[in-house]
Amino acid sequence: MIVQDKAYSISFEVKPGETIALVGPTGSGKTSVISLITRFYEPQQGRILMDGLDLMTATVQSLHEQIGIVTQENFLFTGTIMENLKFGRPAATDDEVIEAAKKLGTHEIIVRLANGYQSKVGERGGNFSAGERQLITFTRAMVAQPRILILDEATSAVDPQTETIIQHALEKLFARRTCFVVAHRLSTVRNAHRILVLNGGEIIEQGTHAELLARAGHYARLHEEFVRQ
Repeated sequence: MIVQDKAYSISFEVKPGETIALVGPTGSGKTSVISLITRFYEPQQGRILMDGLDLMTATVQSLHEQIGIVTQENFLFTGTIMENLKFGRPAATDDEVIEAAKKLGTHEIIVRLANGYQSKVGERGGNFSAGERQLITFTRAMVAQPRILILDEATSAVDPQTETIIQHALEKLFARRTCFVVAHRLSTVRNAHRILVLNGGEIIEQGTHAELLARAGHYARLHEEFVRQ
C-alpha cells in the first residue's frame, strides 16, 4: 500500500504483512490518515494505492469488506455474543467463531460468562466491562478475517491487566495481515515493524521502537513521558 497526501505532506509505503504504528499528539493527523485509508475521507490531493490500484477507482463496499476496524468506542449491538462475533462475516459457522476465539485466547473468557457464547448483550454492551467489550470486538475482527486491520486507540479504555491479555491477542490478530495501529499507550506499538511519528500533519520521524529511542528525538520524549505516567 502507498499513501500519498500532498495536503498533509505525507507519503509512505507499507508492505503486505507489516504492522505500522501512528503516534503523535492530538491533532497531528493520525486519525486523518486512517480515515483516508478507509475512504471515510476522500483525498483532495495525492492518492492511495492498494496492490497498485488507486482506491478512488474501487467501490467503498469492496474496500470495507477487506478492512477490520477496532476503535476505542467499541460497538456491540443487542443480541447474543455469538451474533455479535459474526457481524463482520455472517456466513461464519459457530465452530469457526469458537476456533477464532481459541486462537486469539479469548475463548476461556467468553465461556466463563453466564451463558458463554449465547450470553445476551445489553444495549451497547453495557452489561459487560470495558475490557470484556474490547475483547469481544477483537474476536469479531479475528472472525471477519480482514486483509487489513486498523486499531484506533483500541486499548486506551482498558485497565493494565486487561491490556496484558489484549497484547497477547494482538500477536495472533496481527499475524499475516497488514495492520495500522493508532495509540497513545506506547506499549501497544513497540513491536510494530515501523513507527510513524506525526506532528502538524507531517511525518517527522520513522523507524522501529529501538531506532527511534536511539535517536533521542520526538518519539524518545513521548516514550519518556509514557514511562513516567
